Order: sequence, then C-alpha cells, then structure tokens
Amino acid sequence: MLARGTGITQAAVGPEVARLQLSRPKARLRLINATVSRGRALLLGTLPFAAVAIAYLFASAQRLAVNPSDKLLPSPAQMWSAFSDLATVPDKRSGDLILWADTYASLIRLFAGVGMATLVALSLGVAIGFIPRVRAFLLPLVTVVCVIPPLALLPILFIALGLGETAKITLIALGVAPVMVRDIANRVMELPPELVAKAQTLGGNSWTMVLRLVLPQVMPRLITCVRLALGPAWLFLIAAEAIASTEGLGYRIFLVRRYLSMDVILPYVAWITLLAVMTDWLLVRLSHIISPWAHPVRTR
Repeated sequence: MLARGTGITQAAVGPEVARLQLSRPKARLRLINATVSRGRALLLGTLPFAAVAIAYLFASAQRLAVNPSDKLLPSPAQMWSAFSDLATVPDKRSGDLILWADTYASLIRLFAGVGMATLVALSLGVAIGFIPRVRAFLLPLVTVVCVIPPLALLPILFIALGLGETAKITLIALGVAPVMVRDIANRVMELPPELVAKAQTLGGNSWTMVLRLVLPQVMPRLITCVRLALGPAWLFLIAAEAIASTEGLGYRIFLVRRYLSMDVILPYVAWITLLAVMTDWLLVRLSHIISPWAHPVRTR
C-alpha cells in the first residue's frame, strides 16, 4: 500500500514537477529574450540624461535660493547668457568671437594629431602584422612605448619642440598612435591564413595583397580605433592647451577656473562633449559607407 501510495503520489506529482522545471528556464531567459522597440529604447536612453538634468536643476535652485550670486551651480539661464556672449560678442582685445576661435584652434590640433596617428597606425600596423621581419623588429618597441604615460612626455616635448603647435600635435599623436598600431597589427595577424594562401596562389605579390586583401579587411577596425582614440586625444589636447596656449577650449577652461566661472566651464564641457559625439557619429557613417559589409543589418 505504501509503495502503491508512493507510486500514485509520484505519478501525480511528476507532471507538476516537470512543468515547474520547464517553466523555470523560461523565466530566467525572459529578460534576455525581450526585444526593445525604437520608441522604448529612445525613452530608456533619455531617462539617465533627464535624471541628471533634474538633479542639477534642483541643486542649482537650492544654492541660488540661499545665495543668488553663487557661482558653483549656475542656472541654465546664466550658462546660456555666458555661452551666447562668447559665441556672438567679439572680444574687446582681439576682436574675435572667443568660442569659435577656441573651437577652431582645438579642432585643428585634434584632427592633425589624430590624423598623424592614423597614418602611422595604418602603415606600421599593416607592416608589423603582415611582414614577420618587421614584426620581429618593431613589435617590442611598440609594446614598450604603449606603456609610457603620454603626459609624462609633455615637458620633454615642450623642451625639444618648443611651446608652439608642433609639441601639442605631437603629444596627441604619440598618445594614441602606439595603441592603434598594436590594434591594427593584431587585426592583420587575425586574417585567415587561407585568404593569404589563395592570394598567393592567384599570383599576388606582397604589395598587391596589402592593397587588395589587407586594407579592405583592416579599414573597419581602423575607423573603430580612431573612434576609441578620440577620448584620450581630447584629454591630451586639453592638457597641452592648459599648460602652454593662448587659445583653445582647454585653455579657456583653465583660464576662467581661477574666477570660479562655472557658467563658462560647464557650457564649454558640454560643447566639447557635443563635438566629440558629432565626430564619432561621422566616423560611424564613414565606416558604413566604406565598409558596408562590416555592418550587417539588424533584424531585431
């Protein structure tokens, strides 16, 4: 009877247990399988920005209510007034529009430094990754240079190259080029050996394989390297402009900090962020145009 009762109990409980065991994985996978529509993704992406803005507005209102002349957390109206003056009112001494003069000077330095780093990364990265003798000769040096803090070289660059534009551009190039070289070299070394063997079978020489095989495969990764290098490049640019410069976004931020002019500093930081986001977006579009095969269409 006990065995029979146990059998009945197991028979009755068995399907229920099996049902629970089947339902548990579904509950665990429900979050990772859920799709997000464009509208919901836009809403979720906006929420963190809205939370930061609300927190800032609340803190600013509290400080200004206690002290209307407080400079630490200026109101949006104060920041817009200062930003508008810098963008539209000519400087009394030079006659320039300060915001646009600073932006032009900084972007010239940034693009020149990143452009030099990109050319170096493309040429050395392909050579190191594709030619074994070059790899044995240069890879140890590049590996060592990668671990040198670029800002530690700033005094040396100013002593050797002076306080002009050359030192600032060189700092940006030296700061981002070694890491880009290693990344491109690794991407080249990851190319399937079958592709190289087929190219050699078809009679391709080294130069032809570089142009027809390596470069098309490397270009999407090169653009990604440039996108990743923009953040450090901005850091090196601002550091160089803060130490030795008479114009530039970094120079202006460090110039007005002694007066606690947060109504200028915060808009300049937001302006730098906007420029960085726009540059990143343009690089993404360029990658889609040059290498559409590297960006498959998402179905979800």
